[in-house]
Amino acid sequence: MVKYSKCEVNAMCDVKKYSDIYKEISKLNAQDTLQLVLESETEDEKDFYEMIGDYLLQKKQQEVLERNTN
Repeated sequence: MVKYSKCEVNAMCDVKKYSDIYKEISKLNAQDTLQLVLESETEDEKDFYEMIGDYLLQKKQQEVLERNTN
């Protein structure tokens, strides 16, 4: 039997929370991420939203490439 400390159990519970956040973020479009970048309060926040926008754009590009090669 594997024993987990209280901290490890709580960290495991956060997986659902972050999975839900991922699902919400993946629904963003280019206009949404641009708005988030423009309204960011810090450089770190701006950088984060820019990376999210880049990631989502890359995913769309990948989908287009996969459709065109099939």
